[in-house]
Amino acid sequence: MELKDMSGLSMRGKPTAFLHDSSTGLKDVEEAKWRMKQFYVIRDNFTTLKDVTKAMKNAGVKDCGLIFGIDYTVSNRMQGQKTFGGRSLHDTSGPQMNPYQQAISIIGETIEELDDDGKIPAFGFGDSITRDKSIFPLKSKGMCEGFKEVLDVYNQITPGIQLSGPTNFVPLIEEAVKIVKETRKYHILVILADGQVTNEKINQDAIVEASKWPLSIILIGVGDGPWDAMKDFDDGLPERVFDNFQFVNFHENVTGAENVNTTVALSALMEIPEQYQIIKDHELLTNR
Repeated sequence: MELKDMSGLSMRGKPTAFLHDSSTGLKDVEEAKWRMKQFYVIRDNFTTLKDVTKAMKNAGVKDCGLIFGIDYTVSNRMQGQKTFGGRSLHDTSGPQMNPYQQAISIIGETIEELDDDGKIPAFGFGDSITRDKSIFPLKSKGMCEGFKEVLDVYNQITPGIQLSGPTNFVPLIEEAVKIVKETRKYHILVILADGQVTNEKINQDAIVEASKWPLSIILIGVGDGPWDAMKDFDDGLPERVFDNFQFVNFHENVTGAENVNTTVALSALMEIPEQYQIIKDHELLTNR
């Protein structure tokens, strides 16, 4: 038996909020709906940014908020050996933009328009004060007005920040969930980080917990890596309500790309349409 939507198109292997088949009973339909709501890995099926944008529109992505986080752990000093000429990934002294500046600029030019009010809560983590216990706002008062201000504030404060660690995304993810709960709307958390987390288990648990809420997490990895844990966070963790984590290898995406902005944006947004559809199917937007 093949389930179909109201238009008669095959829905085999795809999640949907409504299934219809006149040849089957209500019990079978409900069972099929339940099975389709089980966790599965969202594949990167788009090849152009235009297709992703269209799919996001078709999925009804709107009233979206953006949250931003930057990794200030000490490993940033060593993670540019191959990809940044041996310099610290946070080095702001040279004529060339560092990977964090590049990524902020590209994200700002490509996905900022998704934010409905232009106000972006932006945080740092892993410095000598917060270490792996908490986060700090990049801007001393209020939220950043768009990614231009995120970059401006980053440029101002980064030279004075003492890198530390260890690397832990949990406080940032928990803050993002708190924002989602307070605003009661869909958000995308964008994290810029240089590599592996120190305690994988607690980070896995935080990602699993975050999947109960209308929150997508995009991890843009800058520097040399390795990225084994990030790939596992992306395609593993079947305990999640849905596949809520997308990993983007920044250096791999920008190397040899004809249009860097488009390539990075495509990789970053690849899973958003399906994530948002699943969020609606699970009624997470009304989760209290």
